[in-house]
Amino acid sequence: MGLYKDFVSQTRKPEGFLGKMMLSGMNSGHAKLADWGFTHLPDMDPEKAVDLGCGGGRNVGELLRKYPEAHVTAIDYSELSVQKAKSYNEEMITAGRCKVRQGDVSNLRLPAGEYDLATAFETIYFWPGLEKCFLQVVQILKSGGYFLICNESDGTDAVSLRYEKIIDGMKNHTVEEIEAALKAVGFSEVKSDHHPSRPWITVLARK
Repeated sequence: MGLYKDFVSQTRKPEGFLGKMMLSGMNSGHAKLADWGFTHLPDMDPEKAVDLGCGGGRNVGELLRKYPEAHVTAIDYSELSVQKAKSYNEEMITAGRCKVRQGDVSNLRLPAGEYDLATAFETIYFWPGLEKCFLQVVQILKSGGYFLICNESDGTDAVSLRYEKIIDGMKNHTVEEIEAALKAVGFSEVKSDHHPSRPWITVLARK
């Protein structure tokens, strides 16, 4: 279990050789889930978007393609993820449409009321307190801005609950827990969707 635990724990904060291995498969491995999540975004034309817990940077690239006039900021706790996301989006960074930096979602240090859209794909499992971190998100959004959460786990599926026991600091939240935390910090509209055949969920909140 030792090496396996070390490897799967890289989902939290990729580091070193095992972290590089994890990141190499992260973009492709989560693509179908992320693309399903993107279909839940409303019809909008954001000027500024932020992807929180950007991992290997693939979803940042999708945001840039989906919204060709937008500037996208990517944040990740892992320096290794930041490097990977920068490499993946090098062209858009050079073009001035994207920036990637290391950061902590519990203390974002981003301008208040600046962003039209925030996204979080496969990441809130590791956030240190939903209400604490969601408060950071609501503060950086403009009035009327959206926050999209997309998870592979609905908080009840057996596979993800097994990983929760292996990976330190991981918590699989239910839709009800996510919705309650979003409303507690001031999001006014919250709606969710559950994939018809998989434990995938999206939660879309509006400030």
